[in-house]
Amino acid sequence: MDRPGNDRGYKYGSLPERGALAVAYVPLQNSATPAYEPDEALSQGTLFPGLDLPFMNIVNKQVKRTPLTELMAIDFVADELELYLDTHCNDREAFSMLQSFLALRKEAHERYVRLYGPVQQSDLLGMDCYSWLNDPWPWEYREREE
Repeated sequence: MDRPGNDRGYKYGSLPERGALAVAYVPLQNSATPAYEPDEALSQGTLFPGLDLPFMNIVNKQVKRTPLTELMAIDFVADELELYLDTHCNDREAFSMLQSFLALRKEAHERYVRLYGPVQQSDLLGMDCYSWLNDPWPWEYREREE
């Protein structure tokens, strides 16, 4: 392709010689504490207040509390702790916290499936019939009167 003059600009996909593409910085938290509560962590998109850097100062709305969002919040915290432990594998307190949340997650998941139906395909194992599409759907849940 013929280029006008000696132009090596962005229009032709070339880069300046030895030019830096970008310089990225990812903040690294020092410890697993303090940490948001699970519901707030799910809303904020991070477990760690030090990493809560809202885009253009836009604050996330609090997630409506339902049995499904409670399960999602526990899952989210476990995932965040696993990511933290990828870079802080010797943090025994964080690992202990992860163990607690994994046990809590197992208990909450089993309770949710027993009360409201399957969350994932493996929950159908051992059921009497195919119940994936039974009403109400998780987002249609209303607090039951007792």
